[in-house]
Amino acid sequence: MKKILVCGAGGFIGHHLVKRLKSEGSFVIGVDLKYPEFNQTAADKFVIGDLRMPETWQKLECDGFDEMYQLAADMGGAGYLFSGKYDADILHNSAMINLYACEYAARWKMGKVFYASSACVYPVENQEDPNNPNCKEDSVYPAHPDSDYGFEKLFSERVYQAFSREYGIKAKIARFHGIFGPEGTYTGGKEKAPAAIARKVAEAPDGGTIEIWGDGKQTRSFLYVDQCVEAVMRLMASQDFDGPVNIGSEEMVSINQLAEITMEIAGKKLSIKHIEGPLGVRGRNSDNTLIRQKLGWAPDAPLKDGMKKTYDWVVNQLSSQKVKTAEGSKTAV
Repeated sequence: MKKILVCGAGGFIGHHLVKRLKSEGSFVIGVDLKYPEFNQTAADKFVIGDLRMPETWQKLECDGFDEMYQLAADMGGAGYLFSGKYDADILHNSAMINLYACEYAARWKMGKVFYASSACVYPVENQEDPNNPNCKEDSVYPAHPDSDYGFEKLFSERVYQAFSREYGIKAKIARFHGIFGPEGTYTGGKEKAPAAIARKVAEAPDGGTIEIWGDGKQTRSFLYVDQCVEAVMRLMASQDFDGPVNIGSEEMVSINQLAEITMEIAGKKLSIKHIEGPLGVRGRNSDNTLIRQKLGWAPDAPLKDGMKKTYDWVVNQLSSQKVKTAEGSKTAV
């Protein structure tokens, strides 16, 4: 039985990862500031703690564990990452987590360490054409990410690589592209585009209007969370490939197209009102050439399938919230 530590196990991807690891018979300790928001954790043990603090790492006592998955970060959607209001916190919080993760992985002689980096590491100038972005792994230098979030991710990649060379922790690095699915944040300002659009479409009456930041022609690719977890597991199982490698889809869509796909799923005809808001780069798409070569992996389902599952889940969440609100009103009366 493998003994595994998952940092960020209360988050969206971390929660799904823990379920997969448990399904394969591993003993899993999860750690995060909070429990998963929408469901019970599958972890054997869950520690509530701040990974920016050495005290949290000290009480984990993971000496001799086989693997660590480090997904904890200060992050959110475009409204959080690109507003310019939270850069100091993003840089400080995530860097502290990763510095301690590497230090304690080395102390514990951890067999393998997975680090969740981001497509935000790629240079802005490679992503100005929405129809032809360049996100090949080797295009990352000269470094010019679109945000301080991206700079921190790139810095932390270097930290894991240095610890891997000098302390033998066998770091594996993946750059995630737009991971989405059920049980992810869908409101509150930190949600990603698929969840935000699913919520907006679900809440709008047929014939109504939804708002989208910018002209909606900015392009992205999105990967369903189960496919992301599968790719992560393949990377960790590889004996001779450590990354960095993209984990994403090559099915690029504009944000307007993403909204149209969601409307079709919902069976609604809605208008789109374009408004000002933080946007990030004009075009971003996963280049999967390297991961196909090294791991023999590619997504095996289209974006629409994942959006259908996500939309249905968001609708259920909104319905449940309405019921709770109504019950609360009756109790108050």
